[in-house]
Amino acid sequence: MKKYVLIVAGGQGIRMGGDLPKQFIPLAGKPVLMHTLEAFYRWDKTARICVVLPFEHQAYWKMLCREIGCKVPHLIADGGKTRFHSVQHGLKSLVEEESLFTDSDKCRVENNSESLVAIHDGVRPFVTTEMINRCFHEAEHCGAAIPVVTVIDSLREVKGQSSHPVDRSRFVAVQTPQVFDLDLLLKAYCVPFSPLFTDDASVVESFGHSIAMVEGCRENIKITTPFDLSVAESLFNTI
Repeated sequence: MKKYVLIVAGGQGIRMGGDLPKQFIPLAGKPVLMHTLEAFYRWDKTARICVVLPFEHQAYWKMLCREIGCKVPHLIADGGKTRFHSVQHGLKSLVEEESLFTDSDKCRVENNSESLVAIHDGVRPFVTTEMINRCFHEAEHCGAAIPVVTVIDSLREVKGQSSHPVDRSRFVAVQTPQVFDLDLLLKAYCVPFSPLFTDDASVVESFGHSIAMVEGCRENIKITTPFDLSVAESLFNTI
């Protein structure tokens, strides 16, 4: 089975504050994004990795890789105006680099039953090998798997100026990596963009394919705010 990893790192860091995009913020001596790449490299050194970055950030990233000494081989693809378009660009770069296209419409690949691809947020550096394995194992059987964690806070649904409580046992929080059969994902991403696409699973689900869920990990946080960064620094001090 061929394994691919698409790491999407197109954030501008608006919620983090400052001028440095959140994926480049130093954490334990390295940019957040570099820690994320290393997590997947520890998992499987044979997996083909592609990082999706805005074009204007790529020179800076390459400089960081040279100066710090990033040892993870990876492709770089241009980011798009939305996450949906960034994933499209990343998939295109992966399959073109690997010479996987067989059809003229570029929505099918060779050996599709033997190729899985993980889509992961560049600012989730604490993903574990065990969690990645769970996602790939489930996707190998059903074609689409996502990690989730239970909701521990009370939830309320807001309607206008009022609100009411909802049963939190009916909800889960979705994480990444989200893992799919590569051929399935390519076909799904041939559909037109919709603002209802909140993640890759929603794109695949709109294509008519069901999504399996596996156990996620509380530590697999997405670093988007200064508070998240403080939590991440504490986590690095305890692992």
